[in-house]
Amino acid sequence: MVRQMRVFSTISVAQAPLRIALGLALAAPLAGCLGYDGVINHGAVIDQKRVGEVKTGMDAQQVLSTLGTPSTTSTVGGDAWYYVSQRIERSFAFMPQEVTDQHVAAVYFDKNKKVQRVANYGMEDGKPVNFLSRTTPVPAAEYHLLQAMMSKFGM
Repeated sequence: MVRQMRVFSTISVAQAPLRIALGLALAAPLAGCLGYDGVINHGAVIDQKRVGEVKTGMDAQQVLSTLGTPSTTSTVGGDAWYYVSQRIERSFAFMPQEVTDQHVAAVYFDKNKKVQRVANYGMEDGKPVNFLSRTTPVPAAEYHLLQAMMSKFGM
């Protein structure tokens, strides 16, 4: 009987560090993707339980200790504090983002800095606004160049 011997190529001692370095160099760009959960929270963290603790007639200082510092305030048409939060998700860091949750807790005060009412606004209460449309809509009918030229000749 003739036995066949299998010959395995072995990595020389000098080639092993080179192959490890090459493997690490190829894997390094993917390291930025590790640990990315795809969720970004902007603004205040609104706890609905704490918003429920704010009652009509409370002092502004009590509201401040319950909800914390507001995201923004308003003095137009009365005094109001707004707590704004937004949750954005995307599957990968290079993918487009999508707003999945948006809340505004509004606390309205009277002239004596007492809570007049509390409102909770969500995504269903808002309207999307396109800031880059670069057009101004007009309520009148649109006229084209040909219509304008014909109107000059009485047609």
